[in-house]
This record gives sequence, C-alpha cells and structure tokens, in this order.
Amino acid sequence: MSTALPLRLGVNVDHIATLRNARGGTRPDPVRAALLAIEAGADGITAHLREDRRHIRDADMARLKAEISKPLNFEMAATADMMTISLATKPHAVCLVPERREELTTEGGLDVVGQHNALAPFIARLNDAGIRVSLFIAADPAQIEMAARLRAPVIEIHTGAWCDAVGDGLLGKAESEWQRIVAGAALARAAGLEVHAGHGLDYATAERIAALPEIAELNIGYYMVGEALFVGLAETVRTMRAAMDRGRGKAAGNG
Repeated sequence: MSTALPLRLGVNVDHIATLRNARGGTRPDPVRAALLAIEAGADGITAHLREDRRHIRDADMARLKAEISKPLNFEMAATADMMTISLATKPHAVCLVPERREELTTEGGLDVVGQHNALAPFIARLNDAGIRVSLFIAADPAQIEMAARLRAPVIEIHTGAWCDAVGDGLLGKAESEWQRIVAGAALARAAGLEVHAGHGLDYATAERIAALPEIAELNIGYYMVGEALFVGLAETVRTMRAAMDRGRGKAAGNG
C-alpha cells in the first residue's frame, strides 16, 4: 500500500449563503463562517459560484479571496463567464464541476471523456494563470485517465453514490461503490494525480475514506452546516477533523 499523504479538510460554505439568501440581506455571512472554520482547524475553504447565483454570490468570492488566510477552492462550471471571474479572483484552486440549473445539488461527475475537446483549452488557460485545476469526476478509469491526459493536476472523486447507498442501508451497492473509489484513488495516484474526494460525506464516511492513503483532501459542506445548527460550526469542524485523523491513523498503520 502506498504511503499515506497528509490529509486536508476543505469546508464548503455554500449553504451558509443558502440560508442567507432565503431571507435576503447579509446574514448569516459565509465569509464569517469561513473565518470561523479556519480558526477551528479547516485547511481551506470551498465555494461554488453557480450560474444562477442561488447561494454564493460574486461579492462572496471576492471577499473570501481577500479575507481568508487559507487556500480558496473555487467550484465552477467550465463557462466563459466563470473563466473571467476566476482569472479576476485568482483563487488557489478551481474545481470544474458539471452544472444544471434545475438540480438541487451537483448530481454526478464531470464527463471529461465526452467534453475533452472543450475542457483542454480551459484547463490550459487556468494552468497558465497559476491556478491549480481539479476535475470533479466519478471514480471511473476512463475519466481518471482522461483527466491525466488533460494535464489537470488534481481530481476530486464524487462520493455521492457511495454515501447515498450507505445512508440508505444498501450494503451491496455501498460496497460496490466503495470498491470503485478504492480502485479509482489508486489508479489516479499512480497516474501522478493528486486525489481529493467529496459529496455527501458525514463523520462516519469521512473517517472511512480518510483511511485511503492516496486521498489528500476532503471537501465537505452540507452535512457540516446541518450539524452546525445544533452544536456550532467550530465544534463541527473539530469533530470532522478528529474523524478524519482517526481514519488517517488507520492508513498510516497500513502504509
């Protein structure tokens, strides 16, 4: 088994903005949440600027870049508008995700195989600007191999199908999806890609996936915002960090 990498926690603040936008105004402030998460141990902040601006807004991205002390991971669709904003914002990283306006949340991974001709110049331009590019994809060998060919330095494995199966008690499907993730992480690391993971993770699934030595970062948002309503955001970040550390300890023991 490969040596375990240091494991980072990226906290997604999208749904702080969702709550704010439900009433309008300025509160709760996603930038304040980001600062609190960092103080509690987050290694970076993730925010998805959607084309319909349903949660994060342009001003949020500018303020996050200006005010936080940790890396900003800018999730976005591969559109000309988002390219312009990302080049102006200059985040540490851009994670390219698929996006449909009618979806409640990102429903699947980016099809880099089918869209490689459009994505190649997009990725190259971000690379040239010094912005680290991540592709949010399923743990599928063809998608992983294409990501490497496109010279994206990072992939983020979409963990939603696995987390949903775990939550629904579908043990056979959960195990099948888990094995896809295990194999995909190993393949991506062997191809020289940095491997992240996210979507639907809670304390238990984060602890389990943290035991995969190839995973370098987990990006988690919706679950943590929900938990924060009951115990506070700082406590949620600390509890998630502890779960990840327990999982990573198992990886270190097997490395």
